[in-house]
Amino acid sequence: MPSHTPRKRYLYLIAFVSGMTTLAVELSASRLLGSVFGNSNLVWANVIGLMLLYLTAGYFLGGRLADRFPREDLLLKLVMWAAFLCGLIPLVARPIISRAAQAVFGAEAALALGSFIVILVLFSVPVTLLGTVSPFVIRLAVTDIAFSGRVAGQVYAISTLGSILGAFLPVLLTIPQIGTTRTFLLFAGMLFAIAFAGHLRSSMRAALPYLCMPVLLGLLVGTATGSPLRQPAPDASLIYEGESAYNYIQVQEDSAGYRYLYLNEGQGVHSQWHVSEIFYGATWDYFLAAPYFNEAPYRADQVDSMLLIGLAAGTIPRQHASVYGDILIDGIELDPAIVEVGAQYFGMNARAMPQLTTHVGDGRFLLNQISRDYTIIAIDAYRPPYIPWHLTTVEFFAEVKDRLSEDGVVAINVGRTDTDRRLVDALSQTLLAIFPSVHAIDVPQSFNTILVATLRPTSADNLRANLNYAVDTVNPILYDIVAMAAENLVPLGESDIVFTDDRAPVEMLVDSIVLDFLLAGRAEEFRLAND
Repeated sequence: MPSHTPRKRYLYLIAFVSGMTTLAVELSASRLLGSVFGNSNLVWANVIGLMLLYLTAGYFLGGRLADRFPREDLLLKLVMWAAFLCGLIPLVARPIISRAAQAVFGAEAALALGSFIVILVLFSVPVTLLGTVSPFVIRLAVTDIAFSGRVAGQVYAISTLGSILGAFLPVLLTIPQIGTTRTFLLFAGMLFAIAFAGHLRSSMRAALPYLCMPVLLGLLVGTATGSPLRQPAPDASLIYEGESAYNYIQVQEDSAGYRYLYLNEGQGVHSQWHVSEIFYGATWDYFLAAPYFNEAPYRADQVDSMLLIGLAAGTIPRQHASVYGDILIDGIELDPAIVEVGAQYFGMNARAMPQLTTHVGDGRFLLNQISRDYTIIAIDAYRPPYIPWHLTTVEFFAEVKDRLSEDGVVAINVGRTDTDRRLVDALSQTLLAIFPSVHAIDVPQSFNTILVATLRPTSADNLRANLNYAVDTVNPILYDIVAMAAENLVPLGESDIVFTDDRAPVEMLVDSIVLDFLLAGRAEEFRLAND
């Protein structure tokens, strides 16, 4: 039987921490890229596929090196270099990420794609070096060939246990608490410290020069993490910047006192707030028109409740509370950090909006936990390339239908370009599989369409007919919003795509739309539509 000597236990510790670091780096890589390029299957496929390629190269290289130079000091040097380069990744990637965000925002397709490739290449050397660890540890830990299989099994089991920890810690703890950059540094630091301690024990003189690695990282941290991903406009200031498990979050305030919520690459405003204004002539306003597709005369006092999936920082509930008064409003938001930002900077709290009850979690899951019916169910959770496919399917809309009152409506914000309406058309057809009537409103000067599905058969003429009644008695601006919605009604397009839980090619469709638009080089239109 092989004995677990202190040396062998130390080698197993190296295998455990390197396995943990490998998965932590992979999860953190997806978050690093997700802040600009999203978390679509395409992004994940690139991250996972290339990481596996790098590890494959590392296993091959590690096995060759271990057989030729079976020395512990060489293993520790490889580990220290791997740790140093892992810590270096976010510091080097930060300016590339910032430039990539500007490229995506400016519709510079070549630069955006180039940045994506460069960032992935940054992982090649450190992950390859991490791949050398397990075969090297096996070679050093085997002292009796009769037990080589057992030792190999133990090493891979211990390394995999570390990987399990590395898969959960970044997502559940370190990224939400300390951010992506510090997550890289934390795991790299742990790995370096363990390898350095072993090297120091065997040869202090040989180990001391490696202290320059953490010193260099320390010097780079202050300068590399100081600039925000999206720079504020000249007349605006950054009043909050943070990172959650789901999003990179910014709040900016301009010289007129308007606050804006930006997420990830900052392509669009997700919520807006002003101390004395509620309506902004933006996409959110058009949700207010949705109930007036019901047969005229439709009265404002018939709206008694609303559910919003995709709450963000509460612009839509604030507007509906202003127009419809003391109605019940439930808001669902996946990211608890956004809810906290909304409460602190956008008046999304019990004092300012007593009508609103906030629920944190997945929209579809929480929809099915709610037992009441609603007059309006609004969905503002789509923004290319961040579209949760499970909120686009026939089965999902059937569940939404079950939560509507007898004159209830569903209003959905859908992205498009002025030449590519494939996503709008596909969602229209999907809604028509469940609802008798669907209407489309193109929001002026934007890349947004509001789709409204009604529980009863309705006509677009109802919207115009309701203008002849007292829609303006609740809030004077409501009449203008309904009138603008009526002016911007568009016919539904045809599509042979219907999204289902079994087949919902949302990401493929969105990737195609975004790529076609970026390759067209229409940067100025993109900026105008999102500023």
